[in-house]
Amino acid sequence: MKPLSTASHPLVPLVDEVIRLKGRLDGLFADVAPSVNLSQMELTILTAVVEATRAPTVPQIGRSLGLHRQVVQRTANRLVTATLLRTEPNPDHKLAHFLQVTEAGAAVYQAATERATRTAEAVLEALSVEACQRVAAELRAVRTTIEAYLRKPDGKR
Repeated sequence: MKPLSTASHPLVPLVDEVIRLKGRLDGLFADVAPSVNLSQMELTILTAVVEATRAPTVPQIGRSLGLHRQVVQRTANRLVTATLLRTEPNPDHKLAHFLQVTEAGAAVYQAATERATRTAEAVLEALSVEACQRVAAELRAVRTTIEAYLRKPDGKR
């Protein structure tokens, strides 16, 4: 009997590497969120708001990160209660308010970023900037291709 190959389809090793890489990155940056007294999910949502090109809504963050809206909403509510985020009315939707970072939230994000940057700089001694940029661009292309595929109507996949 021929042994099963995990590389029987080109997407299988890619998925395997991405999952393993995510685990390593989680471990590498595990101390960042606790260093600013946030959970990993809270820092993820704070980052999504800070890094957005315009004020996002909870559903937009959920779609962008592949998270359930309810998870994002509960986390955003905690960040609003902690005065790290604030909500602004959305004229296009009564319930989906825009999220914006507060001054306190920006300071927490800055502190977390400084901590993460120190770790990243240490790792970058063994990696080239060009390799990181190339891999990021290739992963972005894979992600956008998958997103386009997922947006197709069910009958045309």
